[in-house]
Amino acid sequence: MQFLVVILAAFVAYAFGAFWYTYMSKPWMVAAGIPMDANGKPTRNGGAMPFVIGFVATLLVAGMMRHIFVQSHLGTVTLGAMGGFGIGAFLITPWVMMNYSFAGRPFKLTLIDGTNSVVGCTLMGIIFGAFGV
Repeated sequence: MQFLVVILAAFVAYAFGAFWYTYMSKPWMVAAGIPMDANGKPTRNGGAMPFVIGFVATLLVAGMMRHIFVQSHLGTVTLGAMGGFGIGAFLITPWVMMNYSFAGRPFKLTLIDGTNSVVGCTLMGIIFGAFGV
């Protein structure tokens, strides 16, 4: 059962990411320096692989979050949301910020990607809390 909860949590976070990056696609592409054609579409097509890698990465984060939550006894929706928020805001986003800073990427890219990390992890935490993980 807990394996299914990890898959559900990953799916919910991934679905939020799909919504978020659909909404923020133009600002993200500009901040990321993605070459675009005259119609504003990316000139390079990554195919399906980035989506597959994205889901696998989200699944790995969800699996590790579940492990942390079980060890820390974060088994309520409130504690799950707080734990997920903390992981996104104080572990994932600062690491991304550091990498982007060294790469000379615009701070706007950190804000866009950081929002996805914080909200996605918070949603995963809520799912884990709802199932008493």
